Amino acid sequence: MNYWLLKTEPGTFSWNDLLRDKKAVWDGVRNFQARKNLKEMKKGDLAFIYHTGDEKAIIGTSIVTHEAYPEPKDPEWMAVNLAPEKALKNPVTLSKVKQDKSLQQMVLVRAARLSVQPVSATEYQRVLELSNKP
Repeated sequence: MNYWLLKTEPGTFSWNDLLRDKKAVWDGVRNFQARKNLKEMKKGDLAFIYHTGDEKAIIGTSIVTHEAYPEPKDPEWMAVNLAPEKALKNPVTLSKVKQDKSLQQMVLVRAARLSVQPVSATEYQRVLELSNKP
């Protein structure tokens, strides 16, 4: 299993939208590295949902329900299907991630602008641990 972080502007599509809809097509990504990462996503992979903008926090986890396929309207780019898994007990802010010594190599810290990022299993578990702390 692989782990990912997907960034979204909550005013455009939020964690609550994913919960309400119970599924989503994750498309509209227009960055070559992010597209490469989408291509690597497999059914069953887990992904954090990260709110950008004023929040700058990991809000919940989702599961990939359909691996990468070409976007119907623009087949040069990729999409995946997601379903919500669970909300984090407490959002994990970017500042909390940056303060945690064990997360210093996380892509979110090193290449913060990338919209689809790989996350190591160790990083994934550490973020879940941090979400249990207020």
